[in-house]
Amino acid sequence: MSSRHIARSIVLQSLYEIDFRKNKDSDAKIILGKNIKEFGEGIDEIDFMERLSAGVLEHRPKIDKIIEKSAPEWPLEQITIVDRNVLRMGIYELLFGDKKEVPPKVAINEAIELAKNYGGESSGRFVNGVLGTIYREMEKTKEDKSKA
Repeated sequence: MSSRHIARSIVLQSLYEIDFRKNKDSDAKIILGKNIKEFGEGIDEIDFMERLSAGVLEHRPKIDKIIEKSAPEWPLEQITIVDRNVLRMGIYELLFGDKKEVPPKVAINEAIELAKNYGGESSGRFVNGVLGTIYREMEKTKEDKSKA
């Protein structure tokens, strides 16, 4: 398992904890630090984990609107906590992250793997569907801009 995959797993656990316990976003660094200490001993991806966690939380209002638009039959509060936070991470990496560091298809594949590993039976398909819709929209927008 790659260190980036483990890093994303630790960020997911931290975002899950924040969401489940309804912690303040300001507690995120403490929660992430605790989880890194517990699950990520020796991992070299601390900066990546901190950027990913902070980025998701910073952009969460925008990301949640994108989830609501991309999965209109699933109100945000009805999406499981795991799936909701996997989507948040995937959307952050797709739309706001450094594409050179994490190409879009890698972001989608990583999110699907996290959903399969930590979510329910249909989580992988659900995350794939939502992120696939967003990716196609991104590509269409990019294509439309290049024609203009």
